[in-house]
Amino acid sequence: MKFNEEQVISEISSIFSPLNQKNPRVIVGIGDDAAVVSTDQHSVITTDMAIEDIHFNRGWSSAYEIGSKITVANLADVYAMGADPRYLVVALTLTGNEDMDWIKGLAQGMADTAAKSDAVVVGGDLSRADKVMISMTAIGASRLHITRAGARVGDSIYLSALPGWSRAGLEILTKNLPESPAYARALSQFKSPHLDPAVMRSFKSAHALCDVSDSLFVQAEQISKASSIGLEIDTKKIEKSDGFADLAALAQTIGCDVWDLVLGGGEDHVLLATGVNLPGISIGRVIEGSGVKVLEMKKAPESWRHFN
Repeated sequence: MKFNEEQVISEISSIFSPLNQKNPRVIVGIGDDAAVVSTDQHSVITTDMAIEDIHFNRGWSSAYEIGSKITVANLADVYAMGADPRYLVVALTLTGNEDMDWIKGLAQGMADTAAKSDAVVVGGDLSRADKVMISMTAIGASRLHITRAGARVGDSIYLSALPGWSRAGLEILTKNLPESPAYARALSQFKSPHLDPAVMRSFKSAHALCDVSDSLFVQAEQISKASSIGLEIDTKKIEKSDGFADLAALAQTIGCDVWDLVLGGGEDHVLLATGVNLPGISIGRVIEGSGVKVLEMKKAPESWRHFN
């Protein structure tokens, strides 16, 4: 054991406590039996888990990147409900062999990423296990929430940004490809997905909204089922979007089908929305019926899911 529990809690608290003290909504922050926060809106609550060698690889990503990535996953789920992230609670297991600098890097990645969305870590729990495991709960606030069930026939379908870069980064790492400047964007998006709070907040007028964490195709199916409508995705529109040509070129370089990346890749944490005159990339329309129809596609993408 390189540390004891009190040392870890002290170091982590030194990162999170100053942010708690600066936030007027936090009445009692990290360090007590439970946090106390003020709220005058609906609470939106989500949890995400990251397990070493399943969701992250310490050989691929720094502690800071791992902390940032799990935080982005939680923040995106809150934004996908039309809410604003406010508080995070983290349950962490360590093996006992980590350096204190690694633990502090993990916490700093969480703190910095949360701060960009005006959110703070207000508490958590610490234990020991054979692998590092992180369970994070995010609490958001909203006066009017948005679900997957609000899509209407005649709506347009939008993405907040082009998905597929994270999956490309995973392919590069799993194939152990040699380093190249051409891989920088994909590797960055996989290790620490970019999340722009202003963009995420710009979809609050959507009829239906969903975070693209598993894949565009899977999330489109979920909206279709929840809303009892069909979705028609136009690949020609996606091809015209910013960055598609670069992603297509990268896909060819690393031996992938670009549509498996765009439609079947996950963990980009962009938003999929239906509505009228929304920002982002228009990729299709909501139609009568059920299921997802992808124009100009001969086969469904190779979407990845747990327990498949």
